[in-house]
Parts: sequence; structure tokens; C-alpha cells
Amino acid sequence: MLLLLKILYAFAKVGVVAYGGGPSMIPLMQEEVVDVNHWLTNAEFVDALAMGNALPGPIATKMSAYTGFKLAGIPGAIMGTLGTVLPSAVAMLMLAALFFQFKDYPKVQAVLKAVRPAVVALLLVTVYEVYPQSITSWHTGLIAVVTLVVIIALRLHPAIAILAAALVGFFVY
Repeated sequence: MLLLLKILYAFAKVGVVAYGGGPSMIPLMQEEVVDVNHWLTNAEFVDALAMGNALPGPIATKMSAYTGFKLAGIPGAIMGTLGTVLPSAVAMLMLAALFFQFKDYPKVQAVLKAVRPAVVALLLVTVYEVYPQSITSWHTGLIAVVTLVVIIALRLHPAIAILAAALVGFFVY
């Protein structure tokens, strides 16, 4: 029971401070799961992130469910998901009324304008931190570059790109 509460608390902390949606939560989750609680290694976190990106739905809930399940089975997955979703759901309900009332105010627009680049920076931090475990040779670097180019140039869905990379890994490695 204590572990379940720790899972709920850890992901609720992430859920409370994350801004910008699921991808912006990844570095916060990594801090909580890998660095603070040592529930996953960095390599395990990267594997869960890759698996989560291949599946439909929000990445943050998949990551919290995965971690919770690894630690405590189905109850852990439920607590991890609740911890991730509940703070934002409650905050969204409370803030939606305020936002729609004040969204056109210049100060509100100014705050949003400043927060957006901070979210981009959080995503870049994630790239920086997962890079050493992900790009381990020239061919894994090539997979990353080709994937990026194909997703941008052909507007390929990321899940298809991940599945293609998985097939390359299956047959090449």
C-alpha cells in the first residue's frame, strides 16, 4: 500500500507542475522515476518512452502506467495513471472557466507567449538526456536522422516510423 501511495504521489507531483501536455512531462517523469526514486534505469526509461511513442494516446499516461505496472502490477498502473491525470483534470476544470473569461487579455497572452518556448526547452532537455542511450553508433544515428527526415518530409505518423525502426532492429541487429 505504501508503494502505491508513493507511485501516486510521484506522478501527481509531475502532473501538478507540468505545462504543455504529455511531451513536456517526460523530463519531469524522468527526474522522478530515474533520478529521485530509482524505479527505472535511464535505459529502461528510454525503452518505455520508445514503446509508449509507438502506441496511441498521450505519452505521459502511458509512461506512468508502464512504470506503475512494473512496480506494482495493475494497481500500480492505476495509481501512476491517476497521479498523472488527476492534477491536470482538476486544474483544467478550475482554470477553464477563468481562461475563457480572460484569454484575450494582453497579460494572459504575454504569459502564454513566454511559456511556449520553455516547453520547447524541456523537450530539448529530454533529447539531450536520452541521446547517449539511444544513439550508440553511426547506424543508430542514421536511423534517427532518417526517421526525422521521413516524419518531416513525408508527414509520416510517428508510430509508423517507430514500427519501421523496430523492423530494422529486428532484421539488422
